[in-house]
Amino acid sequence: MSEDRWNTVLVLGGIRSGKSGFAESLISGAPSVRYVATAVGGEDDPEWQARIEEHQRRRPQSWTTEETGAEPATLTELLRQAGPDETVLVDDLGGWVAAVLNPARQPNDDEADVAALAEAVRETAARVVLVSPEVGLSLVPVTPVGRAFADALGVTNQALAEVCDAVALVVAGQTTWLKGRAEPVEAPPVVSRPIAVPTPMTPAPPPPPATVVTPVAEPEPEPEPGPALVGALSGATMTLPLVSSGLTEIKPGMDLPLPSADAGPDARERLAALDLPGGGLGALGEAVEFAAATQSSVTPRAWTGVRVVVIGGRRAGGAVAGADTADVERRIAEAELGSGLIGRLAAQAGADVSVLRTPATGAMEDGPVTGEREVEAALRDGWRLADAAADAGRDVIVLAGISAGIEAAATAVLAATTGAEPVATLPRVQVPGARFDDAAWMAQCAAVRDALHRIRQEPRGAVDILRQIGGLDVAVATGLLLGAAARRIPVLVDGPLGIAAGLVARDLASQTRHWCLLPEAGTLALVKQGADVLGLTPVLQVGLDLGEGANALAVLPLVRTAVALAAAQPVHPALLGEVGDDGLDDSPADDDDDDDETDDEPDLPFNTAAFNTLSPRTEWGA
Repeated sequence: MSEDRWNTVLVLGGIRSGKSGFAESLISGAPSVRYVATAVGGEDDPEWQARIEEHQRRRPQSWTTEETGAEPATLTELLRQAGPDETVLVDDLGGWVAAVLNPARQPNDDEADVAALAEAVRETAARVVLVSPEVGLSLVPVTPVGRAFADALGVTNQALAEVCDAVALVVAGQTTWLKGRAEPVEAPPVVSRPIAVPTPMTPAPPPPPATVVTPVAEPEPEPEPGPALVGALSGATMTLPLVSSGLTEIKPGMDLPLPSADAGPDARERLAALDLPGGGLGALGEAVEFAAATQSSVTPRAWTGVRVVVIGGRRAGGAVAGADTADVERRIAEAELGSGLIGRLAAQAGADVSVLRTPATGAMEDGPVTGEREVEAALRDGWRLADAAADAGRDVIVLAGISAGIEAAATAVLAATTGAEPVATLPRVQVPGARFDDAAWMAQCAAVRDALHRIRQEPRGAVDILRQIGGLDVAVATGLLLGAAARRIPVLVDGPLGIAAGLVARDLASQTRHWCLLPEAGTLALVKQGADVLGLTPVLQVGLDLGEGANALAVLPLVRTAVALAAAQPVHPALLGEVGDDGLDDSPADDDDDDDETDDEPDLPFNTAAFNTLSPRTEWGA
């Protein structure tokens, strides 16, 4: 039983009594719910389908739906496997009893099925609400089948009422508690606290108050007494709503928005006409084109609301060979306090910081590093982080990671998804003092090799990759990229975590890569090869290796300056007669109106010859 005194509730009621609506209201505050539908058939019955669609429209978009089908044992097994962080709504048991009595299953021990379901409800660790018709007040059916159904449903209701913490009867929309009482679930509040922002080393405008959102890694007991609270996903950030982005289910083939296919190339072409000396913005034009595409504007504005999302992870086995886990923990703690490298760079950029710690995962060489349900929850956690940034008015996200063993995990993800050679991409293990630990590097290589050998015949879907070798920090980062694309927020990535997440997110929704920018490539072959696969052209290549997220934060001021200049600078005076207000060529290349093909020079836009050294366009609609 949970701290608020109920885990399982049976809601009884007649047809159109309001029992389903009341059951849904009990868990409306839960961050996510598994809705179990028991009805079978009815495809040729429009009225029945209309009832089902009415229920579907009433459910929040963050709920997932599962169908038990014609096999009653499916519901029993689902309840047995449900974890303590899950909320399950079964609607309703009438469909389940109909499946129990299916002639195709006879002869069968129906009472044993009922007893098994009751035992699963008694032992389940999840919060469960069961809806069931109450037929005991109606006339005895005149047909044998009708009597058998009423009898079986009555026996089922009695068995479940005995094991449930609370039982409610709904009549004409009014509720009476027959056993115990269950208060509606309330969503836990987001726990935020201000951080001390260090004074920048160079003069800079004072940054806005930064906020660290620090979810706990493991569920904690809820306070008592007080209102009913559910730690449904184990942490504060993880309970942010999904309504804004319309998330229903994270699965391959998701249809997410794309940046503008025209604004980016048009902005790049407009750069050639600006009143800028020399060759203009050079490689920084990549950032201007990206900002234009993601903002659907030929004259994009510089990002002003920056959210740095720091994901801290823990691993075991050969992946962490040579890693100083205490030092990793120190840097995560510094990020939480707003100090250290990430805190200082965030302060200089006027950014706030959100930190999420993920639970430890296993050794990739020994078996799957985590479970499928944990991966699905982590994907949703990352999506919620993107939603939180959007709801707070942030217009760009910097993805940062502080995780022991992330280099080995990202190398395994790259090799598993692209066929890259691990020994050619796994970064060398560097220890304080700029020294390399070759023995540790070989241990990491062996771990990656053994993991890839172990999964050589396993499925390579996105969830499979995360479960087998990626881990929960990569899963959270993947969910963040998906959620950011859904909310049309650009993400600045750098380092192994961002690349690994991008490769996995690509298999769930290919649109995500178009919302990612690689500000600085660094020196890691892993990052460069992964970025090439994703089609990410680095804005700069100055060889920074400051760590996950720090590269992007270090060059962010320069990138923002370039975007602001591109929007503010006027057209060069020499081109005013040829260029319209939007900065694009409005004059014909040939003054003649005829179709004479014998002109001395070919028809070229005014800016082609002068600026033919610009880097190629990125086709955002590709």
